[in-house]
Amino acid sequence: MVALHGDIDLLYSAHAREILLKATDEALAVVVDLSGVGMIDSSGVASLIEAYQTAKSLNTRFGLVAVGGTPLRVLQVARLEKIFPMYPTVADGVAAKA
Repeated sequence: MVALHGDIDLLYSAHAREILLKATDEALAVVVDLSGVGMIDSSGVASLIEAYQTAKSLNTRFGLVAVGGTPLRVLQVARLEKIFPMYPTVADGVAAKA
């Protein structure tokens, strides 16, 4: 499981990308906990998309959990809630193994 915190913006998205891509290389399933994320911009969304696409290419399951507030609204505006598997809680995401 990867737990991201704070704002995933241009200043932090490269670090988030690195963490997410490392997780996709090392795990059979990646569950990304966004409960601690207050805001996400387009660079943060791009990091999530790249990690999701990388996971798919490696046959690694990938899902987002505890997405709420501004991050959820951003993903909905981009219609990405239809692309990313999303679960209400960490327990649900881990049980589903994304």
